[in-house]
Amino acid sequence: MRFHKVFAMKDLKRITVVGLGLLGGSISLAVLRSFPRAKVVGYAHRASTRALARELAVATEVTGSLVAAVADSNLVILGTPIGVFETIFDEIADVLPDGCIVTDVGSTKVLPHRWAAGALPNQVHYVGSHPIAGSEQRGIEFARDDLFDRAICVLTTTKKSNEQAVQILTGFWSELGCILQSMTPAEHDRIFANVSHLPHITAVALTNANKGEDLKFCGKGFMDASRIASSPANIWADVLLTNAKNATKGIDKVIAELGRLRKAIEKGERKQIEALLEKARARRAELIEHKLKNKEILS
Repeated sequence: MRFHKVFAMKDLKRITVVGLGLLGGSISLAVLRSFPRAKVVGYAHRASTRALARELAVATEVTGSLVAAVADSNLVILGTPIGVFETIFDEIADVLPDGCIVTDVGSTKVLPHRWAAGALPNQVHYVGSHPIAGSEQRGIEFARDDLFDRAICVLTTTKKSNEQAVQILTGFWSELGCILQSMTPAEHDRIFANVSHLPHITAVALTNANKGEDLKFCGKGFMDASRIASSPANIWADVLLTNAKNATKGIDKVIAELGRLRKAIEKGERKQIEALLEKARARRAELIEHKLKNKEILS
């Protein structure tokens, strides 16, 4: 791939965040903290969001013009729902300066890579980003500048990815507090269908499987297990539809596991029930130990 000019870390003087929800707002605040010399431009299409962003001083400048937001930017970060990425790529392609790096914080990556390759010019460099941070909450009022401290951030690259752009994004997310990993878009979508999308699917199924009146009697266990079912429906519909094949494979695996447990319960096979329960308990214990060791969660 012929090298086109890419800005070095020290030259990140204008950073644009497209979409000022929880993630976009938190990125803006973290950039203001970590890159005090950079101008942070926030774009939001809703006037109410722009007004709140200005009130909370989330960015150096807040605008409702997408073209104005990205013009002359060294780095553009998409924090909108995945379903509008393709349209945004088309709208900004002609105004991005040479050497600009474009990334996103979406939860799926195969399609965004494909859309970027089809819309963005060769002198603009797209690399996928997925900081594993956030919550079931939404809205800029929940944004905070420490959201990415010790969070894993996955960069997705292909054989055509510009190496310097990858290096700059590695440094950028590191400055925001992230622990960096790299993988292909296909590998990303396979893994996160299982460890991110599937938990949401099961939380939704668990909640919908119970009557509203019965739910009033639930305890903390149910509340913990169903927490992410409170996430925004439009955002998660985009995630599932842009990773449909992997998501449906994950559903099939959960159905198979439920079938094993159902069969054991139905036949009164205590040893098999305990074996399945113990397998899950031991695997989760290993997971917690790993997370604590890497300081990804606090003890």
